[in-house]
Amino acid sequence: MRRILLSAALSSLFLPAPALALSHHGWSQASSIARDGLVAVAFGLPAINGDWRGVEQSGLSVGAAFAVTEGLKYTIHERRPDGSDNKSFPSGHTSASFAAAASLEKRYGWRVGLPAHIVAAFVGVSRVEAKKHFVGDVLVGAAIGEGSGWLLTSKRDARVQWLPWGDAHGGGVSAGMRF
Repeated sequence: MRRILLSAALSSLFLPAPALALSHHGWSQASSIARDGLVAVAFGLPAINGDWRGVEQSGLSVGAAFAVTEGLKYTIHERRPDGSDNKSFPSGHTSASFAAAASLEKRYGWRVGLPAHIVAAFVGVSRVEAKKHFVGDVLVGAAIGEGSGWLLTSKRDARVQWLPWGDAHGGGVSAGMRF
């Protein structure tokens, strides 16, 4: 039953997109609907499962992505492509969406994470199509969200954990296993 509810919730995020995405304003509305739906699933799925630690970790991930994004927006004053203001960099819609998607994937695996990441990618593309962001704004927003989701969320089954890392000299993956 939970899989059916999850599938319905994730699938419903795609329904408003084609109807709304006919204009810049439509793309903007579609991105907001998809972002809000994805964040709702990131909180709702753990709540439905009684996984209160998952709810907490989703909140931390989305909250951290928001804080970093807003800090950068007020530090780096990049004009939006539509000229509406100077808060283009980075994309907040995209960072929140990728934080939610990464939290879902890390907590519940790829079967939940893959559809969530597809929705998050749609949000990023739609922000560019809406003329609210440049591609770089969206890519940095995605990196912020993905990073906060992976760093602040643990697997529901914590016997095996892995963490991607990178620095100026390279990158890799650290893994740990509990017996």
